[in-house]
Amino acid sequence: MTNPYGYQAQPQGMGSVGYPPRLPPRNPNGATAIIAGLLGLALCGLVGYLPVYTFIEIPSGISIGDLPGEALTVLGLYLAAAILLLIGAVVTLFRSVVGAVLLIIGATLALTSVLLEPALLYRSEYGMFFEMTFQFESDTAFSRVGAIVLAPIVLLLAALPPTFRYLKHKPLPQGVYGPRQGYPAPQQGYPPYQGGQPPAW
Repeated sequence: MTNPYGYQAQPQGMGSVGYPPRLPPRNPNGATAIIAGLLGLALCGLVGYLPVYTFIEIPSGISIGDLPGEALTVLGLYLAAAILLLIGAVVTLFRSVVGAVLLIIGATLALTSVLLEPALLYRSEYGMFFEMTFQFESDTAFSRVGAIVLAPIVLLLAALPPTFRYLKHKPLPQGVYGPRQGYPAPQQGYPPYQGGQPPAW
């Protein structure tokens, strides 16, 4: 059966002949990227607490410049890690690959800061340092323990391939997925003559 213009009529609800309905591409799963961003914010707060607490607790009459060079180095590493993690987490939640890269660098720097602290400030007494840390004998011990636990997790989640696939994916605008269902597909040439009186133009 043909329509008034000579095209073959299609059953109701069927797609165009030769043009099956094209489904939109499936969006990548963003769970790893979102979790990495949220944990990155938590890690930022933990490592950023250490230099802030130290600066607040400096006795009156002593400036930051009076601190030993090793202490300034450790505080600078913690502060740099916190800044990188903050920027990386925010940018990751806004779906940019740069955010994942910054999270990787920030998490690595946070873990490095904890591992370098006993070497620079405790004469490489790692056993004593970590014993004091995990026994929470100081006011900042929870920050170091949190950094030791969260930094590898953030590093792993930010470096996973699904995270980069999600951040690189740019969703297509609606309406560009091909012929819509129920519309006839374009055909070459004129419709075949079906007999009878041709339609008046």
